[in-house]
Amino acid sequence: MRPSGRNLDEMRAVSVETGFTKHAEGSALIKMGDTHVLCTATIEDRVPPFIKGSGLGWVTAEYGMLPRATNTRMRREASAGKQGGRTVEIQRLIGRSLRAGVDRVALGERQITVDCDVLQADGGTRCASITGGWIALRLAVNKLMKAGDVISDPLTDPVAAVSCGIYAGQPVIDLDYPEDSEAGVDGNFIMTGSRRLIEVQMSAEGSTYSRDQMNALMDLAEKGVTELVAIQKGATA
Repeated sequence: MRPSGRNLDEMRAVSVETGFTKHAEGSALIKMGDTHVLCTATIEDRVPPFIKGSGLGWVTAEYGMLPRATNTRMRREASAGKQGGRTVEIQRLIGRSLRAGVDRVALGERQITVDCDVLQADGGTRCASITGGWIALRLAVNKLMKAGDVISDPLTDPVAAVSCGIYAGQPVIDLDYPEDSEAGVDGNFIMTGSRRLIEVQMSAEGSTYSRDQMNALMDLAEKGVTELVAIQKGATA
């Protein structure tokens, strides 16, 4: 039995509120159970120096957690004077995941920055950030298309992510914190809407896993991403 009482292949309840902020070109508050992430997308008519003049666009991301997103207060990274290694790793993951679903030629020489701010954490914050980040990105690109600033849709495929792992010897999907903290195997699966893999982060934490278990987790991930993509499309229709 999972602590939440969910079935092995049952995800947490997912909800999305678009247009959550007034000023961003695209914004969405995504809730996956008790993990809540605010995602905003900002369009700028500039690109990083390393692609300037190439005609290619760029999508990047930043990630952060509010001090009381967790059960004890975390010090703001700004007050420490630098970002932690976990933050840097996650925001790089979000950026390269979202870029995998973008035609950078069609986007043109402009940059879209997706900010993912965790309001409340209960496991799976990077997966929620990627899934909600794509929604914010989609809404921002819709504005570019409506204004005629891009000719063809630069978003080639939705991008979503879900965690899967081995908990109490069983493969489960969408781990919350009680499961994540006790899981023998923990993984994050980032895929496109057409079920093409972008990245898989898997690690054994206290126990190893078999090829058959890996395949079972892949099956769960495909099921979860399919459900999330349907939610993304519904939120941005």
